[in-house]
Amino acid sequence: MGLVNKFTSLQLSTVSFLELKPIAPKMLSAVLELDNLCFGGLWTLEGYQRELDSPNSVLLGLFLEDSRKVEGAQGAEGEKNNYELLSMGCFWEIVDEAHITLLAVDPRYQRQGLGQAILFALIAEAAERGLERATLEVRDSNQSALSLYQKFGFKIAGRRRRYYKDTNEDALILWRSDLQHPESQATLASWYQSVSDRLEAFGWNFQLPQTFSTTSKDYLLKQQQSKGEMGIGNFQSQKE
Repeated sequence: MGLVNKFTSLQLSTVSFLELKPIAPKMLSAVLELDNLCFGGLWTLEGYQRELDSPNSVLLGLFLEDSRKVEGAQGAEGEKNNYELLSMGCFWEIVDEAHITLLAVDPRYQRQGLGQAILFALIAEAAERGLERATLEVRDSNQSALSLYQKFGFKIAGRRRRYYKDTNEDALILWRSDLQHPESQATLASWYQSVSDRLEAFGWNFQLPQTFSTTSKDYLLKQQQSKGEMGIGNFQSQKE
C-alpha cells in the first residue's frame, strides 16, 4: 500500500490533467491492459474491436495527460504517446435505453473520484443521444459500486439469480430514469461540479466534456463564474 501511495503521489506531482476521450483502435492495447488489471481479461481484443465498430456502442476512456505534452515538449520525448488510460466505461444504445456494460478504474487510482467521472460521462453521453433511461447489473456483494450508482440516481429494480457464473452470485438490476426530464441539464451540471470537486481533492483537473448541451454549459458556466472558475475542455463524441 505504501508503494502504491508513493507512486500515485509521484504521478500527481507531475501529471494532473484528466481528459475524456472516445476509445480509438490505437488505444486498444491500453484498454486490454486495464481490462486485465480490473477483470482478469473480461473481454478480448476482438470483443473491444466489435464495440468500436458498432454504431450502437459507446466506449469512453478517462486519460491522464502528461504535463510534458501540456507544456509543449519538443523532440523525441514530446513525440511519445502522452496518454495513460486510468478509467473506462461502455454502454449499448438499445432503443431509448443505455445499457451500461462496463466500468473500470485502474486499481492504483481507485477511491479518488475516477469512477464517478466515467459514470458521469456515460450518463451525459446517453442524455445527449436522447436516451430516456440507463440500466446496469452489479454484484449483490459489491457495495462500493452499488453506493456509486445510487449516488447518481440508480435504483434497484430487480435481481438476476446466480447471474455471475464464477461465483453463482446474484446480480442486482439497477435503473436510472428521466434522462430527458427538463431538469436533467441542471442535474448533470450539478453532478459535474460534484465530480470535479471530488477529483480536485486528490489533485486532478477534470475538463468538462463537449457532450454537455449548450443549456448545461450555460448553467454550469454561471455557477463557475460566480466562483471565479473557468474550465471548459474538449471532448469529441465521434470515434477517431
